[in-house]
Amino acid sequence: MKTVLAFGTFDILHPGHLSYLKQARALGDRLVVVVATDKNVEKIKGKPPVNSQEHRAELVAALKIVDEAMVGFEDDMLSSVEKVKPNVVALGYDQKPGSEALEKMFKERGISAKVFRMEPYREEHYKSSKIKDKVRHAP
Repeated sequence: MKTVLAFGTFDILHPGHLSYLKQARALGDRLVVVVATDKNVEKIKGKPPVNSQEHRAELVAALKIVDEAMVGFEDDMLSSVEKVKPNVVALGYDQKPGSEALEKMFKERGISAKVFRMEPYREEHYKSSKIKDKVRHAP
């Protein structure tokens, strides 16, 4: 069985997230999704998430294409990779670090997963920051 691991904050689920997860799912037989902790979302986005890490993980786990969802580790993203032991890690089109940097980190830690970058889905409309911006400026 080929396991795919995907990461994200998933603060406000939208069609871009679904596209990312569908693309990831197509790379294997089992999709495990790691949801960023509240503190890591704040580090990544510069502000706290709208929804708690538990709530975000519950929503992601409810998606039919997701086999398992878990909250990530606070201090070390690679701990999730080591725990799940995926064959493939699927990155969103705009996620950091880049594929090459991540592969180098994997090699240093003895992780053999391959890294694939997913294609964007109408990022001019379906990017969380743009959606939140629309909500903030709605009449």
